[in-house]
Amino acid sequence: MRRCVIIGGAEIKEYNRIKGLLRKDDFNVFCDGGLAHEKSLDIKPHLIVGDFDSHTKPETDIETIELPCEKDDTDTVFAVKEAVKRGFEEFLLIGAVGGRFDHSLGNVSILVMLDSMGKKAAIADDYSLMEIISREPAYIEDNFQFFSLLNITGTTRDITIKNAKYPLENAEIKCDYQYGISNEVIKGQTAEVTVGEGEALLIKVF
Repeated sequence: MRRCVIIGGAEIKEYNRIKGLLRKDDFNVFCDGGLAHEKSLDIKPHLIVGDFDSHTKPETDIETIELPCEKDDTDTVFAVKEAVKRGFEEFLLIGAVGGRFDHSLGNVSILVMLDSMGKKAAIADDYSLMEIISREPAYIEDNFQFFSLLNITGTTRDITIKNAKYPLENAEIKCDYQYGISNEVIKGQTAEVTVGEGEALLIKVF
């Protein structure tokens, strides 16, 4: 099954890094202002969605869904829901974090939504790669500078971190005390993170 890449309008500076994460067979959905990244990413849309309040609606024969400006879902959330309807199981969001914090945090919550559906999803920005850990363990290679584990949904229990500078065993992280920031993978090893109860946001820093 092809992966769906959702391209939002947040700033991207490290285009080469982001391009290195893309696949030739990705299904690319550009959301409104995300169209500004088309040339620099050197990929073409398969679907365009948006209310076009931040980018001119393109004159194209590519499938385009025009949305009203006043709506509950952001353009990005609508694009994700539309891709779920079309059967996609894996997602990468780019141009989704940066600039307005409200949009950034809202887009991070999309990872929680997709995880609750049993979908695989990540957000990539200029600095990091983010994903939700819940049912399955996550692995971090030692080519990442740091990794952080945050709680964004409530109490997360039975957290175990192996092969890292700061290991954990059957630990708990609450939203009001985020102590899992800036851990490091032991050189030559692969860190493993598991969560027994709840969800955690894993941020791997390039």
